[in-house]
Amino acid sequence: MSQIDFSTREDVQALANEVTCMKALVTLMLKSIGQADAGKVIINMERYIAGLEDEQQAEVFSNTVKQIKYAFRQ
Repeated sequence: MSQIDFSTREDVQALANEVTCMKALVTLMLKSIGQADAGKVIINMERYIAGLEDEQQAEVFSNTVKQIKYAFRQ
């Protein structure tokens, strides 16, 4: 794994596409582990967000988790 290149191009669209991919990946992983365990993951993430001091970062994290929760329920 140490030889895999995880670099991202510098343009904003490439980064946005990678973030979208990661959201989809996390959602599919949560679906695969089962509802009870996925719920625990979401609850722990929401607790983590509540403890963040940076309000802007907390808002971004919260919106991301909301998107993943919505996709998970589909």
